[in-house]
Amino acid sequence: MGTFELLSILLTLAALFSFASRGLLGLPATAGVFLLAFGFAFATAVVGTLVPAIDIRVWEERLVTSAHLPEALLEGVLAFLLFAGAVEQDSGTLWRRRWAVALLATLGVVISTAVMGTGMWLVFDAMGQPVPLIWCLVLGAALAPTDPVAVLAVLRKAPLPEGLRTAIAGESLFNDGMGVVLFTLLLGLATGTDTDLTVTGVAWDIVKEAGGGALLGLATGSIAFWAKSRADDPAVELSISLALAAATYSLAQRLGLSGPIAVVVAGLLIGNTAKHHVSSERTGFIMKAFWSMVDAILNAILFMLVGLEAAVVLSWQAPVMVAAFLAPMLALVARLASVLPVVAVHLRSQRKAAATAVLTWGGVRGGIAVALVLSLPDNPHRDLLLVACYAVVAFTIIVQSLTLGRLARRLFPEG
Repeated sequence: MGTFELLSILLTLAALFSFASRGLLGLPATAGVFLLAFGFAFATAVVGTLVPAIDIRVWEERLVTSAHLPEALLEGVLAFLLFAGAVEQDSGTLWRRRWAVALLATLGVVISTAVMGTGMWLVFDAMGQPVPLIWCLVLGAALAPTDPVAVLAVLRKAPLPEGLRTAIAGESLFNDGMGVVLFTLLLGLATGTDTDLTVTGVAWDIVKEAGGGALLGLATGSIAFWAKSRADDPAVELSISLALAAATYSLAQRLGLSGPIAVVVAGLLIGNTAKHHVSSERTGFIMKAFWSMVDAILNAILFMLVGLEAAVVLSWQAPVMVAAFLAPMLALVARLASVLPVVAVHLRSQRKAAATAVLTWGGVRGGIAVALVLSLPDNPHRDLLLVACYAVVAFTIIVQSLTLGRLARRLFPEG
C-alpha cells in the first residue's frame, strides 16, 4: 500500500467516523471515533467468520500494519499533538500549579508504574499465566502517563475549577517524557540490554532527558519567537510553528533528550509569549484555528487506528478475558495511589475528596500507551501485555472520558 493511498484511506475513514460520532451520535470525538472504529472492526470480524467470502479482516490488518502506529506516533505525530495542546495552555496558570504538575508528572508516574506492575504480576500469576515482574513493570510504565490527546479533549467540556483543570492538563503534557524514559529503562532490564541499572543512574537519565529537553525547548522556542517578531504574516508564522514542532522533537531524539518535554516547552513559549507580544490579533486567531484543525485531524486518525488495533488483537480465551476485566480496575487503583501525594500536599481540605475523585477518574489513557506496548519485541508475554493495555485504554476512553463531565458537574457544580 503506497504512502498516498494509505494517507487517503486514513483521512477518509477518520472523516467518516468523526462525522458519525459528532453529527449522528453526538459523542465526543475521541470516544466516538474509538467506539466506531472498534465496532466496525469487530463487526467485520463477525461477518468474515460467518461469511468467509466477504472477509475484509486481512485488509484491516494491512491498513493497521501499514500505518506503523508505534513509529508514526512516537517518532512524528506526537510532536504535533503535544505542540497543539501546549499552544492552547496558559503558561501563567500552569506556572502557578507547577509543583502539583511536577509531582503528578514524576512521582505520580513512578508510583503508578509500581502499583500497576505489581498488581498485574499477581493477576497473571493467579490466572496460571505467570509473567515476570519486570515485564509487568514495563506494562505499568506504558500505562502510567495520561494521554494528552484524550485528556485535553475531555477537559474542553468538563466544568472544572481552573486550578484543577490546569493540573490535569499540565500533567498530561509533561508526564509522557517521564513515562517514556521509565519505559525505556525497564525494557532494557527486561530484555537484558541494560544490566547495570542503578538508582543513581536512573535519576541521572531522568534529569538529563527531562531537563535537557526543557532547555532545548526554551532554546528553539526563543529562536522561533525572534523569527516571528520579524514578520507578522500568517503564512510565515504558521510555517515557523510547524518547523518548530518538527525540528525540536527530531533534534531532541537525536541528542538523546526527551522529545515530548522539549516540544511542550517550545509550544508553551510560542503559544503564550509570542501570542501576547508578537502576533497581531488576526494572525493569532489563524494560528489557533490552524493548530486546532491539526489537533482534530490527527486526533481522529490516531483514535481510529487504536480502535482498529484493539479489535484486531481481541481474543476470547478465558485467561485473556480475565486480564482484560481486571486490568482497568488495577489501573484505577494505581491512578488513585499516584494522585494522593499531590492531593495531600497541594489542595484545600474541603475539596480534597472531590479533587481526588476527578484526578483519578480523569486519568485517561490513549494512543501513547498503545504505541509503547506495540513497540515491545516479540516474547512469550507480549500478547497478554497487549490485551491488558488495550483493556485499560478502551475502559478509560469509553467509560471514564464519557462520564468525566457528569462527575465534574456533580462534584463542582459551581465550575
